[in-house]
Order: sequence, then C-alpha cells, then structure tokens
Amino acid sequence: MRWKLKPKPDSDQVKSLQNLLNVDELTATLLVQRGIKTFEEARQFFRPKLEDLHDPYLMKDMDKAIVRIEKAIENQERILVFGDYDVDGTTAVSLVSSYLKSYYPNVDTYIPDRYDEGYGISFKGIDYAEDNEITLIIALDCGIKSVDHIAYANAKKIDFIICDHHRPGNSLPDAVAILDPKRQDCDYPYDELCGCGIGFKLIQALGQNRNETIEDLIPYLDLVATAIGADIVPITGENRILAKFGLDVINSNPRPGFKAITQNVKKKELTITDVVFIIAPRINAAGRIKHGNYAVRLLTEFGFEEAEAFAKEIETFNADRKELDKQITIEALSQIITNKEEKRFSTVVYQEDWHKGVIGIVASRLIETYYRPTLVFTKSGDKLAASARSVKDFDVYNALEACSEYLEQFGGHMYAAGLTLKEEQFENFKNQFEKVVSETIAEELLVPELLIDAEINLTDINEKSMRILKQFEPFGPMNMTPIFMSKNLIDTGFGKTIGQDDEHLKLFVKQGNSEGFGAIGFKIGAKLDLTANRQLFQAAYSIEENEYNGNVSLQMRLRDIKEN
Repeated sequence: MRWKLKPKPDSDQVKSLQNLLNVDELTATLLVQRGIKTFEEARQFFRPKLEDLHDPYLMKDMDKAIVRIEKAIENQERILVFGDYDVDGTTAVSLVSSYLKSYYPNVDTYIPDRYDEGYGISFKGIDYAEDNEITLIIALDCGIKSVDHIAYANAKKIDFIICDHHRPGNSLPDAVAILDPKRQDCDYPYDELCGCGIGFKLIQALGQNRNETIEDLIPYLDLVATAIGADIVPITGENRILAKFGLDVINSNPRPGFKAITQNVKKKELTITDVVFIIAPRINAAGRIKHGNYAVRLLTEFGFEEAEAFAKEIETFNADRKELDKQITIEALSQIITNKEEKRFSTVVYQEDWHKGVIGIVASRLIETYYRPTLVFTKSGDKLAASARSVKDFDVYNALEACSEYLEQFGGHMYAAGLTLKEEQFENFKNQFEKVVSETIAEELLVPELLIDAEINLTDINEKSMRILKQFEPFGPMNMTPIFMSKNLIDTGFGKTIGQDDEHLKLFVKQGNSEGFGAIGFKIGAKLDLTANRQLFQAAYSIEENEYNGNVSLQMRLRDIKEN
C-alpha cells in the first residue's frame, strides 16, 4: 500500500478552532481537514438537527412534481412507484409508496427484473402501467437518461416524475418534473443525495402540503440511512443529518423488516458500517438472485411474523449470492493470471454464463487483488452486460463516456457504473477502454492509497479521545474513519497470526513507556515477521472499541504495518 499523510492544515485555523471549541489540537486538526472551520460548522457536524435540512422546494421542478401528484390524488388516478432493483432503488420505492399509501390507496409499485428488463425505466414497466390504467409513474433512482422511454410513455398519455441523482446526459427526458440536483439548471444547495434521499425530499414537500412537520417523517429515515450507506454517497451536509437520524431509528424503533434481518446481531448499537455489511447485502441479494420485489415486500411489511418469513427467504438468496460470487471470482482471477504477462492498466474479463446479479461484487473483489479499473462482463440476452468498478480518484464513468461509440447504453457514478454492448463490439470496446485508461490514469493510482489523517503517539489514545472520535460518526465518504500512524512500535511478544490460512494478524503493541494496546489487522498476517523479536515497526491504524465478555477496551485496527 502507498501511505499518504494528509498535509497539515493551516495552524492558525487549527488554533482558532481549538479555542472556539475548547478541544485538543488533534480534534481541531481532524475537523479542519474535513472543511470545518467555524463554530457553527462544528455545531452542525457534531449536533446535526433535522431543522438544518433544506427546503425541498429549492429543488428544481419540485413544485411541478407536487402539483401533479396532488392532481392525481384529487382525480383518483392510479400511481405507480417505480425504482431500480438495488438497495437505493428498493428503499426509495418502499419509502415513497408506503408514505403515499398512508393516505391514498391507489398506489402500486414496480421493480424491473434485472435479467429480463435490465437497469432503469423499462418499456415493459410502461406497458404494465398502460395495462393497469396507471396514468402517473414516479421513477426513483433512475430515469435521468431515459429520453426514449419517457417519449414512449408520453405517447400512451402516461406522465412521469423522475427522481434521480445520476448525472444527466446531453438532453433531459420530456417528463412532467425532473428532480435531480445534478441538473445544471438546479440550484439546490446539496447535490450528493442518493436516490432514496431524493425520494425523501419528495415526501418532505408532500408533507409540508399536508401540514406535517419533519418529525412526522422520522420513521422513514431508516430507509434513507440504509441507502446512504449502501450507495457510497458522501456523508456530509444533508446526508449526514439523514444518516444520523436514520441510524437512531434503526437502533431504537426499526421497521419489522430491519428488525427481522438484525435480530441475531449481538451488538448494542448498529453503525453505518453494520448497515452496509449486514442489512444492505441482504436487500441487494433479492434483486441479484430472485427479484427486487422481495426487498420491497420486506421493507413495507408491518407485521413482524410476515417480515420474518420474508427475511428468511432473503437470507437464502444471500447465501446463494455468496456462493456465486466466490465461484465467479475464482474463475475471473484465473483469466487474469492466464494473461498476466501482458501489462495492462485496466481489467476486463468475460464469461457468458456468469450470473449477472453478482458481477458488480466480483469486480470489487478483483480490485482487491489487481488494483485496476475493472469491468466484469456476462451474456444478457443477445447483448453483453458489464459492471464497472474503479480505483480511488479515477473516474470510470468518464472513461466509459470516452468509449461510448461502442456501447448500447451506460450509466452510473465516478466509481461504479453499468453498461451494455453488442457482442461483436466487445474486443473494440476492450481495446479502447484500455487505451483511455492508460492515457488518463496516473500510475500511482494503480497502487492502493492509504490516506492517513495524522501521525500520533500511543499516549494520545485514551477514553476521552475515543469519546470525541465517536462523535465524528457516522463515517463514510468525505468523512472516513480517521486513520493514524505511529512509529517506533514494538510487539510485546504476543504477536501471532489467526484465522483461516493464518491471514490475520494479532499483536499487543507498545511505544516506549506507553500503555499497551491490543491490535488486530485483517488480511495482513503475512507481515508478522516485521514485528518479530521486538524489532521496531510503524503502523497505520484506526481506533475502535473491542467488547469481549462484557468488557470494553480500546483496540488498534491495523490497516498496514511496515519497517520503522
């Protein structure tokens, strides 16, 4: 790994914040690194309030969206809430549909089939609306580039409200309203909401029309927090507020679906990390293995026994997903090893029988081993479909855009995207993608970067510093768990490898006369030799609480170690 110490922020700003907040230098440094320089910014960071959420009507077209929904309700029209099959889409559909159904019955939901219809708005979904006399579709987490689909719907006199957070194309669809803060003509103050977040702004505006307060909408925030964590959007601004209050709901009064998923988790309080690794994969597994409708049914079920039955089904899907992604990863790695003599800046693998539902996960797994912008292809009908994943600081969406002449369609973000192409264009695309990546990526980006917030001494770690660090939560993009480095460390002789194949490292670390700390490092067991015979080493780590037999102690979570 390539260790990179963040530059020290301006000392005057750090000192000023120290004095304003009466905190130590390290805390002030961490805050300034996160762009927090005033008392009010620190207040919003440490004490987020629902009242700090922006007025939803600041979003372009929100007024048009609300007028059209109110008109539909007044005229007793049937409304279809449509969304993608991933966590962001299914939580968004669950949120908007359950809110509307709380006072209006003529609401239906639609999740496209990953294999039959693919990502986003589908012609089949529009035909479903026509067959069921639906005249208004609210599309969530998709639609911003669906120009042809919206034209098709308009010809059938079906109106669309698009709620999306992806980057628009060159032209916008001809919808009644398009809610997307990434529109160039939208002045909404925060443009990093996820699809479910846009859905929440929609129900916030609807609620204002019904004289509801923001407190009335708190029960829906567990869905928003889950989508924020799963969709890897920055946990800043509004996302930080929504994530914090959503986690409170998950921990204090979860909906039956979440309660059914987490009932066997032995933790007092779930973090955003737990949401990402426990709740999100199970919701995703429904759409990957069977159908996203299972997730919506789980998340909108109000009876616990029924939710528990749905959760058991989804647990089975998740077990199947794990087995599939393990097998496909092995097969994909063998393709890379076969072509290893060839120096490449990208990884592109293809096998026609790979399960489309797990190729995104496989792409992430391949990056763990071969750190390159990665695409995993499979056959999908008469075309090839791929999931793309990227390395830190490289925009894979822009790279795909530069290859768009070979693509049928594509969409996504800087770090994750999806695409389809005709099979005869595969080699042309593969060669062009490699060319684009090789010409635009800095070579240093091909080595994983470990970004370190500050160098500290072990004497800086104590219960008080841990209490302050916990107030930095929830962690995520733009507010990652602080990583520290320390030099002149020794293991006191208890160092060993643990786990299957001895892949993990367990130490007891001291620095000079400091108190000793337990330390655990996952997948770095091969570095045990660096700590042998009390030789000095340096470590990059985060600090966490370790609970064992009812006792809580501070522990170093090792990210990497190297010679002193």
